[in-house]
Amino acid sequence: MYASNVVNRSATSGPDRDGSALGKDEFVKLLMAQLGNQDPTSPMDSQAFVAQLAQFASVEQLQGLGSRLDSMLVAQTSANQTATASLVGRELVYRTDSVRLEDGAGASVMAELPSPASTVTVTVTDANGKVVRTVRLGAAEAGTFDYSWDGLDDQGLKLPDGEYKVKVAAADEKGKSIDIDQRGRAVVSGVSFANGYPELIVAGKRIKLSDVVEIHA
Repeated sequence: MYASNVVNRSATSGPDRDGSALGKDEFVKLLMAQLGNQDPTSPMDSQAFVAQLAQFASVEQLQGLGSRLDSMLVAQTSANQTATASLVGRELVYRTDSVRLEDGAGASVMAELPSPASTVTVTVTDANGKVVRTVRLGAAEAGTFDYSWDGLDDQGLKLPDGEYKVKVAAADEKGKSIDIDQRGRAVVSGVSFANGYPELIVAGKRIKLSDVVEIHA
């Protein structure tokens, strides 16, 4: 049945069909031509025409829905970008395992202990993976754990500015390792959209919004 083929072509071509595809007006014209040229001794079932019209109407509605969804997506993306930009100048607590030394100043290390620890050890490595500082801090209670690193190595020498990895390890009284959620605190200095989604610029690096734990005024 030719009209049915027309409906199938429209359904597969989608909203971005080219000029050779048939639209609603062309479909109705072909349907009327089919009615006018059918065999009068063997007319087609009227229910088949109704089914074809219903199918075409459904496809047309879906095409319109897709266009509206695209518009909503653009609007939502714009709103998200505006909301992210409003975080510039705010202080964040975010998940990270690194710190940055700047202008000879030290850095703060944060960790969330889910349970009390009998031993806590902080290990700092430089950009080459070399261990430059190891500090054994002893026991700590459950909750937020803060350690202020003075920026010195194990020999008491001042380390150069740059990015350093920090690993906080803890164990309970039986020596079993305790999972730790390491965090950093910094002020948002900017927002980047270079990767196609918003990233916050803090402490000279980009972080994802999913890594943000707290936002402070």
